[in-house]
Amino acid sequence: MFPATNEARTAATPHRTCGHPPIEEDSVKVIASSLRKGNIVDLDGKLYVILTAENIHPGKGTPVTQLDMRRLSDGVKSSQRYKTTDQVERAQVEERSYQFLYGDGEGFHFMNMENYEQFTAHEDVVGDAAKYLAPEMTVKLQVHEGIPVGIELPQRVTLEVVETEPAMKGQTASGSFKPAILSNGVRTSVPTHIVTGTRIVVSTADGSYMERAKD
Repeated sequence: MFPATNEARTAATPHRTCGHPPIEEDSVKVIASSLRKGNIVDLDGKLYVILTAENIHPGKGTPVTQLDMRRLSDGVKSSQRYKTTDQVERAQVEERSYQFLYGDGEGFHFMNMENYEQFTAHEDVVGDAAKYLAPEMTVKLQVHEGIPVGIELPQRVTLEVVETEPAMKGQTASGSFKPAILSNGVRTSVPTHIVTGTRIVVSTADGSYMERAKD
C-alpha cells in the first residue's frame, strides 16, 4: 500500500459548476525527478495532484524527490519520497485558457470564454499564483476529469509601486536596486529611479522587476 504521512483533510475538493465530458484517462511512466506541481500521479489505483515537488541532492547518499500531494477523491494530503530515478505513473491532463472571475471562501472561480462554463479551483491548486490574479486575467488551467489541478499565469503582469524609497539626486536607471512593495502586496526590488506610483512590469515566476510599464 502507498505509505502516506502527515495526512490532513482539506476543504471541499474543487468542483466545476458546469461539466466538460470526462477526458479519456491515459498515463505514462516518468522518472520521479521530472514531476512538477499540478501533475497527476496514479499510486495504487488512486489519483493524486502534486502540490510541491523538490529534488534533493544530499552531499552523500542517493538523490531523492520529495512530493507533497492531495488525493483527488477525498482531498487527503500526503507526502512521499522517491529515488529521483524511480518510475512513477503520471496521468494526462487537458490544458485550456480560462478567464479569472473572483476568489471567495470556496476557492478561485474561472470561466471558459468559449462556452461560459465555470470552474472552481482549490486554494492549494492556485497557491502563490493568487497574488497575481486579477479580474478578467486569462490563465491556463490544467484540468483532469473536470477538476482543476494546475494553473499557468501570464509570464508578465503590470503592477503599481505603492511603497519605496524616494529617488535620490543623481541616481540613474543603470544604478543599484532598492526594496519596493507592489499593489498586490508582493515585495520586490526596483531600480533606484523608480518612485511610488510608477507602474512596472514584473515576472510572475518570482516577482522580479522587468521594466517600466509603457502604458
